[in-house]
Amino acid sequence: MRRISVALSAMALAGLVSGCSTVYRSPAVKAGVSEAGKVRVVAVTPETVLVANRAAYQPKTLPAVFQISAGSGTGASPRGAGTLPNPPSTQDGSRQGLRLDPPPQADPGPYTIGTGDVVVLSTPSTQGTVAELSGLLAAQNSRNGYTVQDDGSINIPDVGRVRIAGLTVDEAEALLFQRLVESQIDPTFSLEVSEFNSRRVSIGGAVGKPGVLPITLTPLTLGEALAAAGSVSVADIDVSSVRIYRDGRMYQIPLEDLYSRSELQRLNLLAGDSVFVDTDYDLSRAERFFAQQIQLQQTTLAGRRAAIDELTAALTLRRADLDERRENFAQALKLDAVERDYVYLSGEVRTQGRYTLPFGHKATLADALFDTGGGIAKETGDASEVYVLRASDDIREFGAVTAWHLDVRNAAHLPLAAKFELRPGDIVFVAENPVTRWGRTIDQITPSLITAPVNALSD
Repeated sequence: MRRISVALSAMALAGLVSGCSTVYRSPAVKAGVSEAGKVRVVAVTPETVLVANRAAYQPKTLPAVFQISAGSGTGASPRGAGTLPNPPSTQDGSRQGLRLDPPPQADPGPYTIGTGDVVVLSTPSTQGTVAELSGLLAAQNSRNGYTVQDDGSINIPDVGRVRIAGLTVDEAEALLFQRLVESQIDPTFSLEVSEFNSRRVSIGGAVGKPGVLPITLTPLTLGEALAAAGSVSVADIDVSSVRIYRDGRMYQIPLEDLYSRSELQRLNLLAGDSVFVDTDYDLSRAERFFAQQIQLQQTTLAGRRAAIDELTAALTLRRADLDERRENFAQALKLDAVERDYVYLSGEVRTQGRYTLPFGHKATLADALFDTGGGIAKETGDASEVYVLRASDDIREFGAVTAWHLDVRNAAHLPLAAKFELRPGDIVFVAENPVTRWGRTIDQITPSLITAPVNALSD
């Protein structure tokens, strides 16, 4: 009986020894020099994070089709003079018609930007700030500025279309500043209106220079408008008058009253007003002038409608083209037909595999660890041994690897993971904890201890 026991013990020992050749060998990071190359282990600290992040890397970017809008590149279309007034009034031409009938005094309020206005982004100097705008203010040197188009927008390079029609200068400046910041441009600038084309007043009749006057940031008064038109030139002030056509109604101010009462000269003119200086009682001349203005507005407005329809069609086609190109890229991305940058997860992580570096910005170690499917396997991983393995780019150090070591047993070290930038080809490795290593060894030895004696007895 003693012989059998000794034989069994001997066979068990033989099984253990033979099983040792198949014992699980855990992967680990070891500093030193081997046939594969040199391995250097560097602790991750705030200082070494700065060193690691110096490795040159430019993230891949989305195609340009994702950076432009359907309205980019569309040109300006014809601009009109505004809405059409109602037909002119018909007052009688008798002498009693030359009576004082002024328009009510109106407060035009603050100037609001409109279609056809030209705005410029004025900077304190042409040095420094302008250079930071990456060509945004290139047109400003010649003071060409940006024209407000029919849809109320201006088209700024690298920013896109910004709708500013209907806004005051201060409101438009605040909106543009917000859009520039969103486009990662933070200039010092002020918005100026260099050409006032959206609000105008027509002046004709017995004046030195008939024409169209713009309404600017300051209200335009009747006296200022007449002076700008070359002043009144009449032979008999007693039979002359200034007639103002506004919103389908004709108002009348005899010249005698205009010159004797300063408040009449201070009347504010509104956008779309037509002013005619008449030298007799007959209203037909004034009405013909107003009719010409109406016809001009109708023709311009018709052109605006056609231009808006054309612009809408062009935007629809362009939007469809952009959508198709973006969808094609998304399909290519899904089929893995687009070249990407990857980082690889190995060791005791929840899911081993590759982590795709994002477009347009750099990812960190925390992104890879805590993304869906990543992270340290809490049952088997050793939180004291988290590594980022990075091969040297220097041909003279072929095979050399730097192992950036992070100990996250102290949760206060986790912010370092959020600062540590990953590079293509990095390998994030988490070692197994000692208990897991011993358990896996026992799992492999135990079958050998059981099967070796049995096999020996059966022989």
